[in-house]
Amino acid sequence: MTGSVIMLWSVPRSRSTAFFRMMLQRGDHVCVHEPFSTLAEHGAVDVAGRIAHDEAGVIAALRELAERAPVFVKDTTDARYPMVLADDAFLGGLARNAFLIRRPAETIPSYFAVNPEVRQEQIGFTHLWELFDRVRELTGATPPVFDSEDLVAAPRATVERFCALFGLPFLPEAMTWPAGDRPEWQATRRWHADVARSTTLARRPAGHDVGLDAAPQLAAYLAHHEPVYRHLHRHRIQPTGART
Repeated sequence: MTGSVIMLWSVPRSRSTAFFRMMLQRGDHVCVHEPFSTLAEHGAVDVAGRIAHDEAGVIAALRELAERAPVFVKDTTDARYPMVLADDAFLGGLARNAFLIRRPAETIPSYFAVNPEVRQEQIGFTHLWELFDRVRELTGATPPVFDSEDLVAAPRATVERFCALFGLPFLPEAMTWPAGDRPEWQATRRWHADVARSTTLARRPAGHDVGLDAAPQLAAYLAHHEPVYRHLHRHRIQPTGART
């Protein structure tokens, strides 16, 4: 659908790039990978050939893209995005928003394994909740929340529900893809080694041996983010056949 952007907001380390890889495989959307978080980290981002230096520039580039083709964007909430939160026309109009969560007991060690300097707010649940609450305020409706456990426990049913909610045909051929890196995530390539080895949405062994006992602050991070995860999980879209 031109004129709108499907936005998948996720906490970091939530299998969101695997979902993005599936959307790439569909071939019916311009897929944009983490423009806001890349901007926050690097100070600039290339959005389909247009360089943006602030969040307003990213939104303008997405709006321009959406005038020409259907657009899918996935982004993570390592950072807070004040200009996104303040742009009612984007967050409550142009963007059709969904949210992806994963148990913080899994995301926190996974993040720490890649970046041992991770700060509490970068775990991302409080930022995700703020976006969720703002979308609900702007639209008057509760946006869909997906749990990444369902992506690996019931991948077809989860993707079918996503497609139905956003008016997309389900494409079974998009549920598998060739392994390998993609140019879309080269700016953040070190974070995506697991998905580069993947060929489908499936549970994979952790690519690290880090636990919550790896550093004393991680238990505090869990205590801070677990209640927010539980709040969001109450709104989870449960696909048929997934765990309760």
